[in-house]
Amino acid sequence: MMRILPPLFLAAVASTVMAAPGGPINTLQLGTYACELPGDAAGPAGLRQPGDDFTIVNASSYIAGGKRGTYLLTGSVVQMTSGPLKGTRYAKLGDNFLRKLTADGSHSDLRCVRAVTNNR
Repeated sequence: MMRILPPLFLAAVASTVMAAPGGPINTLQLGTYACELPGDAAGPAGLRQPGDDFTIVNASSYIAGGKRGTYLLTGSVVQMTSGPLKGTRYAKLGDNFLRKLTADGSHSDLRCVRAVTNNR
């Protein structure tokens, strides 16, 4: 019994230490996220905002405006941690859909959708 207890205890402690406060750490799918504001019934469904676009280039890096930065995805919140979008946060609402967050954490109108085969 004494030989089994320490490994079980260490496993429990290790899993607790590796937990992130905002939820599990993850990454976004690679590709370009095209951003837009909602349109209206009299015009286009979305109003492109190319200045807000970015491309995920590897596990935790992005490029925006020709400059590279890093991000952290914990739970469903993406935090741009360096680069041109540093400080910007998004709510991950699906595998290909982000909503920009305001300073108080509420959803803004800006949405960013990952370009996939059927929406290029």
